Amino acid sequence: MDSKERFSSRVEDYVKFRPGYPAEAIDAILEQGGLAPESAVADIGAGTGIFSGLLMERGLRVMAIEPNADMARAAWAAHGPNELFGIMLAPAEDTGLASESLDAIVCAQSFHWFDQQAAKAEFARILRPGKRVFLVWNSRLTSGTPFLERYEALLHEHGTDYARVNHRNISPEQLQAFFREGTMTRRAFPNRQRFDYEGVKGRLLSSSYAPQAGDPRHEPMLAELRRIFDETQQDGTVDFDYETEVFSGEV
Repeated sequence: MDSKERFSSRVEDYVKFRPGYPAEAIDAILEQGGLAPESAVADIGAGTGIFSGLLMERGLRVMAIEPNADMARAAWAAHGPNELFGIMLAPAEDTGLASESLDAIVCAQSFHWFDQQAAKAEFARILRPGKRVFLVWNSRLTSGTPFLERYEALLHEHGTDYARVNHRNISPEQLQAFFREGTMTRRAFPNRQRFDYEGVKGRLLSSSYAPQAGDPRHEPMLAELRRIFDETQQDGTVDFDYETEVFSGEV
Protein backbone atom coordinates (compact mmCIF):
# COMPACT_ATOMS: atom_id res chain seq x y z
CA MET A 1 0.00 0.00 0.00
CA ASP A 2 1.14 3.54 -0.80
CA SER A 3 2.20 5.04 2.54
CA LYS A 4 0.35 8.25 1.66
CA GLU A 5 -2.98 6.37 1.50
CA ARG A 6 -2.61 4.06 4.49
CA PHE A 7 -4.74 6.17 6.83
CA SER A 8 -7.58 7.17 4.47
CA SER A 9 -10.07 4.74 6.05
CA ARG A 10 -8.91 5.41 9.62
CA VAL A 11 -9.38 9.15 9.95
CA GLU A 12 -12.29 9.06 12.42
CA ASP A 13 -10.50 6.68 14.79
CA TYR A 14 -7.28 8.67 14.40
CA VAL A 15 -9.00 11.89 15.43
CA LYS A 16 -10.72 10.30 18.43
CA PHE A 17 -8.10 7.96 19.81
CA ARG A 18 -4.55 9.04 18.95
CA PRO A 19 -2.59 10.60 21.82
CA GLY A 20 -1.72 14.23 22.19
CA TYR A 21 1.71 15.46 23.26
CA PRO A 22 2.95 16.71 26.64
CA ALA A 23 3.14 20.45 27.21
CA GLU A 24 6.77 19.95 28.24
CA ALA A 25 7.60 18.68 24.74
CA ILE A 26 6.09 21.81 23.19
CA ASP A 27 8.02 23.94 25.71
CA ALA A 28 11.25 22.24 24.68
CA ILE A 29 10.61 22.85 20.98
CA LEU A 30 9.84 26.53 21.53
CA GLU A 31 12.92 26.99 23.71
CA GLN A 32 15.36 25.09 21.54
CA GLY A 33 14.00 26.56 18.33
CA GLY A 34 13.98 30.12 19.64
CA LEU A 35 10.32 30.33 18.66
CA ALA A 36 7.87 33.04 19.69
CA PRO A 37 4.32 34.04 18.72
CA GLU A 38 4.07 34.59 14.97
CA SER A 39 7.10 32.38 14.21
CA ALA A 40 6.51 30.41 11.00
CA VAL A 41 6.50 26.62 11.46
CA ALA A 42 5.73 23.80 9.04
CA ASP A 43 4.04 20.71 10.48
CA ILE A 44 5.10 18.17 7.86
CA GLY A 45 3.12 14.97 7.67
CA ALA A 46 0.54 16.81 9.75
CA GLY A 47 -2.14 14.13 9.58
CA THR A 48 -5.32 15.32 11.26
CA GLY A 49 -3.54 18.32 12.75
CA ILE A 50 -3.03 17.12 16.33
CA PHE A 51 0.39 18.74 16.65
CA SER A 52 -0.57 21.77 14.56
CA GLY A 53 -3.21 22.65 17.13
CA LEU A 54 -0.73 22.52 20.00
CA LEU A 55 1.63 24.85 18.15
CA MET A 56 -1.17 27.28 17.34
CA GLU A 57 -2.14 27.40 21.02
CA ARG A 58 1.31 28.94 21.58
CA GLY A 59 0.66 31.61 18.93
CA LEU A 60 2.82 30.09 16.18
CA ARG A 61 1.83 30.42 12.53
CA VAL A 62 1.53 26.85 11.22
CA MET A 63 1.53 25.57 7.66
CA ALA A 64 0.42 21.95 7.71
CA ILE A 65 1.81 19.77 4.92
CA GLU A 66 -0.12 16.52 4.43
CA PRO A 67 -0.25 14.28 1.32
CA ASN A 68 -3.42 12.39 2.27
CA ALA A 69 -6.58 14.28 1.28
CA ASP A 70 -8.79 12.61 3.91
CA MET A 71 -6.39 13.46 6.71
CA ALA A 72 -5.97 17.01 5.39
CA ARG A 73 -9.74 17.53 5.38
CA ALA A 74 -9.87 16.43 9.01
CA ALA A 75 -7.09 18.87 9.90
CA TRP A 76 -8.93 21.72 8.20
CA ALA A 77 -12.18 20.76 9.95
CA ALA A 78 -10.36 20.92 13.27
CA HIS A 79 -8.43 24.18 12.75
CA GLY A 80 -9.64 26.20 9.79
CA PRO A 81 -10.34 28.89 8.98
CA ASN A 82 -7.78 30.51 11.27
CA GLU A 83 -5.26 33.22 10.49
CA LEU A 84 -2.57 31.12 12.19
CA PHE A 85 -3.28 28.01 10.12
CA GLY A 86 -2.83 26.97 6.54
CA ILE A 87 -2.70 23.58 4.90
CA MET A 88 -1.24 22.24 1.66
CA LEU A 89 -1.81 18.84 0.09
CA ALA A 90 1.79 17.89 -0.60
CA PRO A 91 4.46 15.36 0.36
CA ALA A 92 7.38 16.02 2.67
CA GLU A 93 9.81 15.66 -0.20
CA ASP A 94 8.21 18.42 -2.33
CA THR A 95 6.26 20.76 -0.06
CA GLY A 96 5.80 23.67 -2.43
CA LEU A 97 6.85 26.11 0.30
CA ALA A 98 9.07 29.08 -0.45
CA SER A 99 12.81 28.79 0.09
CA GLU A 100 14.14 30.01 3.47
CA SER A 101 10.61 30.78 4.68
CA LEU A 102 10.43 28.85 7.96
CA ASP A 103 11.63 29.29 11.53
CA ALA A 104 11.23 25.57 12.29
CA ILE A 105 9.96 22.26 10.91
CA VAL A 106 8.12 19.75 13.06
CA CYS A 107 7.39 16.16 11.98
CA ALA A 108 5.15 14.51 14.58
CA GLN A 109 4.68 10.76 14.16
CA SER A 110 5.50 11.07 10.45
CA PHE A 111 9.23 11.06 9.63
CA HIS A 112 9.43 7.27 9.31
CA TRP A 113 7.15 7.48 6.26
CA PHE A 114 9.43 9.89 4.35
CA ASP A 115 12.16 9.39 1.78
CA GLN A 116 14.84 10.62 4.16
CA GLN A 117 17.36 11.97 1.67
CA ALA A 118 14.76 13.78 -0.42
CA ALA A 119 13.13 15.20 2.71
CA LYS A 120 16.49 16.38 4.03
CA ALA A 121 17.16 18.32 0.83
CA GLU A 122 13.70 19.86 0.89
CA PHE A 123 13.94 20.82 4.57
CA ALA A 124 17.32 22.47 3.98
CA ARG A 125 15.75 24.48 1.17
CA ILE A 126 12.69 25.78 3.05
CA LEU A 127 14.30 26.48 6.45
CA ARG A 128 15.96 29.78 7.22
CA PRO A 129 19.71 29.44 7.91
CA GLY A 130 20.53 28.05 11.35
CA LYS A 131 16.96 26.91 12.07
CA ARG A 132 16.06 23.46 13.33
CA VAL A 133 14.00 20.40 12.47
CA PHE A 134 12.13 18.59 15.25
CA LEU A 135 11.22 14.90 14.80
CA VAL A 136 8.66 13.83 17.38
CA TRP A 137 7.28 10.40 18.24
CA ASN A 138 4.95 9.11 20.89
CA SER A 139 6.84 5.86 21.41
CA ARG A 140 4.44 3.41 23.02
CA LEU A 141 6.10 1.40 25.77
CA THR A 142 6.08 -2.31 24.99
CA SER A 143 6.83 -3.64 28.47
CA GLY A 144 6.31 -2.77 32.09
CA THR A 145 2.71 -3.89 32.53
CA PRO A 146 0.84 -7.06 31.49
CA PHE A 147 -1.38 -5.00 29.18
CA LEU A 148 1.50 -3.32 27.35
CA GLU A 149 3.33 -6.60 26.86
CA ARG A 150 0.30 -8.52 25.63
CA TYR A 151 -0.79 -5.68 23.34
CA GLU A 152 2.64 -5.68 21.70
CA ALA A 153 2.38 -9.44 21.17
CA LEU A 154 -1.07 -8.94 19.61
CA LEU A 155 0.35 -6.52 17.05
CA HIS A 156 3.06 -8.95 16.02
CA GLU A 157 0.57 -11.81 15.73
CA HIS A 158 -2.33 -10.05 14.01
CA GLY A 159 -0.90 -6.89 12.42
CA THR A 160 -0.56 -6.77 8.66
CA ASP A 161 2.99 -5.38 8.53
CA TYR A 162 3.63 -4.01 12.02
CA ALA A 163 7.29 -5.02 12.23
CA ARG A 164 8.08 -3.49 8.84
CA VAL A 165 6.50 -0.05 9.34
CA ASN A 166 7.25 0.47 13.04
CA HIS A 167 8.91 3.86 13.53
CA ARG A 168 11.47 2.18 15.79
CA ASN A 169 13.03 0.89 12.58
CA ILE A 170 14.61 4.34 12.23
CA SER A 171 18.03 3.71 13.74
CA PRO A 172 20.11 6.15 15.80
CA GLU A 173 22.62 6.09 12.94
CA GLN A 174 19.96 7.16 10.43
CA LEU A 175 18.91 10.02 12.68
CA GLN A 176 22.49 11.14 13.16
CA ALA A 177 23.00 11.07 9.41
CA PHE A 178 19.87 13.14 8.77
CA PHE A 179 21.04 16.04 10.90
CA ARG A 180 24.12 18.16 10.35
CA GLU A 181 27.02 16.70 12.32
CA GLY A 182 27.17 17.79 15.93
CA THR A 183 23.70 19.37 16.05
CA MET A 184 21.40 16.48 17.04
CA THR A 185 19.81 16.38 20.49
CA ARG A 186 17.23 14.06 22.04
CA ARG A 187 14.80 14.80 24.83
CA ALA A 188 12.07 12.54 26.20
CA PHE A 189 8.90 13.12 28.22
CA PRO A 190 6.33 10.73 29.74
CA ASN A 191 2.87 10.57 28.19
CA ARG A 192 -0.22 8.45 28.88
CA GLN A 193 -3.67 7.60 27.61
CA ARG A 194 -6.27 5.79 29.76
CA PHE A 195 -8.93 3.82 27.90
CA ASP A 196 -12.02 1.72 28.44
CA TYR A 197 -12.50 -1.15 26.00
CA GLU A 198 -14.04 0.97 23.25
CA GLY A 199 -11.12 3.37 23.53
CA VAL A 200 -8.58 0.56 23.26
CA LYS A 201 -10.41 -0.80 20.23
CA GLY A 202 -10.47 2.61 18.55
CA ARG A 203 -6.79 3.17 19.33
CA LEU A 204 -5.91 -0.17 17.74
CA LEU A 205 -8.01 0.46 14.63
CA SER A 206 -6.40 3.88 14.14
CA SER A 207 -3.15 2.06 13.33
CA SER A 208 -2.38 1.44 9.67
CA TYR A 209 -1.22 -2.11 10.34
CA ALA A 210 -4.46 -3.21 12.09
CA PRO A 211 -6.59 -5.35 9.73
CA GLN A 212 -9.97 -3.77 9.13
CA ALA A 213 -13.49 -5.20 8.88
CA GLY A 214 -13.69 -7.68 6.02
CA ASP A 215 -10.12 -8.89 6.51
CA PRO A 216 -10.14 -12.46 7.90
CA ARG A 217 -7.67 -11.36 10.57
CA HIS A 218 -9.95 -8.60 11.89
CA GLU A 219 -12.33 -10.56 14.13
CA PRO A 220 -9.63 -12.81 15.66
CA MET A 221 -7.62 -9.68 16.45
CA LEU A 222 -10.56 -8.04 18.22
CA ALA A 223 -11.37 -11.24 20.12
CA GLU A 224 -7.78 -11.34 21.41
CA LEU A 225 -7.92 -7.64 22.28
CA ARG A 226 -11.09 -8.26 24.31
CA ARG A 227 -9.38 -11.10 26.21
CA ILE A 228 -6.32 -8.95 26.92
CA PHE A 229 -8.43 -6.05 28.13
CA ASP A 230 -10.65 -8.19 30.36
CA GLU A 231 -7.67 -9.92 31.96
CA THR A 232 -5.55 -6.81 32.56
CA GLN A 233 -8.02 -3.95 33.16
CA GLN A 234 -8.20 -2.21 36.51
CA ASP A 235 -11.46 -0.48 37.36
CA GLY A 236 -12.55 -0.84 33.75
CA THR A 237 -9.53 0.83 32.13
CA VAL A 238 -6.01 0.18 30.89
CA ASP A 239 -3.14 2.59 30.35
CA PHE A 240 -1.25 3.23 27.14
CA ASP A 241 2.11 4.56 28.34
CA TYR A 242 4.42 6.41 25.99
CA GLU A 243 7.77 8.12 25.93
CA THR A 244 7.43 11.24 23.80
CA GLU A 245 10.76 11.59 22.04
CA VAL A 246 11.91 14.86 20.48
CA PHE A 247 14.95 14.66 18.19
CA SER A 248 16.23 17.99 16.97
CA GLY A 249 19.00 19.33 14.80
CA GLU A 250 20.00 21.42 11.83
CA VAL A 251 20.04 20.00 8.31
